Amino acid sequence: MGAIWDVIVDIREASGTFAHWFAVELSAENRRAVYVPGGFAHGFQTLTDDVEVMYQMSTKYAPHSAGGIRFDDPQLAVRWPLPPQRLSDRDLVLPMLRELDVIGFPRA
Repeated sequence: MGAIWDVIVDIREASGTFAHWFAVELSAENRRAVYVPGGFAHGFQTLTDDVEVMYQMSTKYAPHSAGGIRFDDPQLAVRWPLPPQRLSDRDLVLPMLRELDVIGFPRA
């Protein structure tokens, strides 16, 4: 049960697809999974009330290393399927892509 709209963004500054994004619906019904390689950011929007999301990471989780990009960054112009309803305090203060260095952390 449950579904999300998963968005993957190219944040490799030297890439020909820098700041381009791709999205896919992941659900219990379609049983899709997505691989997000290094140099890409990812975020999601829940499409149903009852959702469980599972991650498999290549390294140990380090909360202090987590970065992010604003969901409404005009440079990205992600087309979210639903209007945002609730955002975490953390998500509300994330920087725009232009404010990040190549690995997703705020520029010094």
